[in-house]
Amino acid sequence: MSKLNESKKQYNDIEIPSELKQLVNKSIETVKMGQKSKKPSFKRFGIGVAAAASIFVASVNMSPALAQSLSTVPILGSIVQVVSIQEIITEDDTYTADLKVPNVTGLTDKALEKRLNEKYIAENKVLYDGFQKEMEALKEVGGGNLDVVSTYEVVTDTDEILSISRYEANAEGSSFITLRTDTIDKRNEILITLPSLFKDNGYIDTISNYIKSEMSKEMEADETITYWIASEEEIGFESIRPDQTFSITADHKLIISFDKYEVAPGSMGVITFEIPTDVIKEELMSDYYIK
Repeated sequence: MSKLNESKKQYNDIEIPSELKQLVNKSIETVKMGQKSKKPSFKRFGIGVAAAASIFVASVNMSPALAQSLSTVPILGSIVQVVSIQEIITEDDTYTADLKVPNVTGLTDKALEKRLNEKYIAENKVLYDGFQKEMEALKEVGGGNLDVVSTYEVVTDTDEILSISRYEANAEGSSFITLRTDTIDKRNEILITLPSLFKDNGYIDTISNYIKSEMSKEMEADETITYWIASEEEIGFESIRPDQTFSITADHKLIISFDKYEVAPGSMGVITFEIPTDVIKEELMSDYYIK
């Protein structure tokens, strides 16, 4: 089976909630009839995010040009391919949403593959539903501006490791950015968690203390840099979460990430720290992933 056909099959296998089936069928018929407007609305497009897989397949079936473009999608290592669904935009320029969902194919562990893809669809469905509620609430009080974006990036792709980051941004007044990352052992087809890398919970204090030290050094070296570090006088960063967002680089280094506004002013955006392996080597379960 070709990678394109396998990708289509995986999309077809995703279960669509019953309440969305009617919207899916209507959208597919609209695509087949070629009746696309320049700026389709959420309601008329009826994508509901969880149904986006079927829209994608319909588009591939009817569009040789789209199928040809997919043949140029980069192959991630030797086993995994990632494609995204099409962009979604509302009719009203003051309420916009641009949602992109990664879909992983090529894993022999189909249960893991399905869990990942269902999670990505569910994340965007929650974002989509929240967008609709906020949009209606704003309209009731006279209107406003609301922009919601989700996208993804393959941050590491080697024969051993695949890290996929998903970004969600909600710009109503201040813009918030939420980062989620999945790191996969491609050879053994295991979803790696942060606790699984370490012998016990001692890594939490070790990494937290290192990060606070680096924050202090950066602020001393550059007065324009500000971090919120907890102290007797100030509320701020005390410790990473056990499941703090992380990724593993191509050269096997651990990266710890913080959302925008989580540990610093919004002007600093998403914050990342590379943790030297020497700092955590005594805490590591092994040097298989982190070296």
